Amino acid sequence: MPLTMMDAGIETTVKTIRGKDQTKKFLQNLGFVEGARVSVVSSLSGNLIVQVLDARVALSQSMASRIMV
Repeated sequence: MPLTMMDAGIETTVKTIRGKDQTKKFLQNLGFVEGARVSVVSSLSGNLIVQVLDARVALSQSMASRIMV
């Protein structure tokens, strides 16, 4: 399921990233690689703040929907 469907506070693992190569590379540079542990910190109007590695990252709904967990 896409990351946008996750509830806040639950830790999960990235399964795959969908989208064009440029989008995949952008998300990989932020730390969203297969097997990475992620958790949604908060969600507001579909936009997310996500904990990945040791950093918090803000993602738009369209970008977060490309991350499958």
